[in-house]
Amino acid sequence: MQLKDIRALVADDLAAVDAEIRLQLASDVALVNQVGDYIVVAGGKRLRPLLVVLAARAAGAKDGAHVRAAALIEFIHTATLLHDDVVDDSARRRGLATANQAFGNPASVLVGDFLYSRAFQMMAALDSAPVIRVMADATNTIAAGEVMQLMNSGDPDTTEIRYMDVIYRKTARLFEAGAQIAAIVARAPAEVETALANYGRHLGIAFQLIDDALDYRGDAHELGKNVGDDLAEGKPTLPLIHALKHGDADAAAMIRSAIEEGGTEQQGPIRAVVESTGSLDYTARLADSEARRAEEALAGVPASAYRDALAALARFAVSRSN
Repeated sequence: MQLKDIRALVADDLAAVDAEIRLQLASDVALVNQVGDYIVVAGGKRLRPLLVVLAARAAGAKDGAHVRAAALIEFIHTATLLHDDVVDDSARRRGLATANQAFGNPASVLVGDFLYSRAFQMMAALDSAPVIRVMADATNTIAAGEVMQLMNSGDPDTTEIRYMDVIYRKTARLFEAGAQIAAIVARAPAEVETALANYGRHLGIAFQLIDDALDYRGDAHELGKNVGDDLAEGKPTLPLIHALKHGDADAAAMIRSAIEEGGTEQQGPIRAVVESTGSLDYTARLADSEARRAEEALAGVPASAYRDALAALARFAVSRSN
């Protein structure tokens, strides 16, 4: 099953999510509409809303509350992108200039705040204390993950354990929360909620591992962002951490210097070291393991075409090229 087939299964739900996003994005402040339209309506893979609607349908959702749940997850994700691009001084996302490049850092930060607060208004409208509790915990964890990543930037002594903690907090936690609140709004049994939360966590880790590998192997046109951004920002992601550990002394010194100083001057030689040390293959193997764990978690979810699509989504996460 390809991604287009997965989307086709919930095409009506995804159309409703897009309509909800446009509705909730509306503001009487013109700049909010401009920046919001630029980044939200521009699209992207919309993997997180897709996860939410599939998980909700797999859990037996019938009343449409999952549409709002999917939209609020996308709002939180988009808010983190706006803030991330300011922190990282990123220039491209989804094939376009980042919002901070187009509108400036102050507008990006403030519209990110607007999206966060709008997401919590949408949570309140769901009138579910469990949803609010899950999302409050998740957004706090995400914020802590952002701070941890900032602390790791420029630090060549970052360990694999520290890196894995960051990607869980910064990326996988929102996948986990999205799948969990999908089960909550579907009024699924506790064991189904737990199974879907576990699925989301492992899917999110697999997704981020591949994302970090693509920074060294991907194509800028396909990725929609500049290849080598992580290296330029001095981020010690897993391919670099592994290459630093398994390269020779000269390679290790070059990588340490690149992490400490950032920039792209040594990008070619470092990418060669990352390849020659098997660091991308190592990262891909870990991602495959996480994807398999995501699929295994689905054993706790009733059999359906939606559960099959969730399994296919896990496979897509590790086979993608963008």
